[in-house]
Amino acid sequence: QVQLVESGGGLVQAGGSLRLSCAASGSIFSMNTMGWYRQAPGKQRELVTTILRGGSTNYADSVKGRFTISRDNAKNTVYLQMNSLKPEDTAVYYCYANHYYSDYWGPGTRVTVSS
Repeated sequence: QVQLVESGGGLVQAGGSLRLSCAASGSIFSMNTMGWYRQAPGKQRELVTTILRGGSTNYADSVKGRFTISRDNAKNTVYLQMNSLKPEDTAVYYCYANHYYSDYWGPGTRVTVSS
């Protein structure tokens, strides 16, 4: 019954910003870890950032200082504020959520950064 739905992807110029959102719906009241992964063409999926239920975060070195993850536990929603975007940020971004033994993935939203 759990479903993750991403929104906010699109086309942006280098140096611009985008804000991604991911809402978890279904029977789950509150997820544990939530986060974002991305997959660029021809490359494997990589971790971008995660946030724990209590708010602790981690970031990949490639996005540190540019991306900010946040969450609203009441809404089971996670956000990704992406600033100073670079062409190498171009990828399909996937929302991730964990609830105890179960992992959930969104269908992905495409982010394209033009130079």
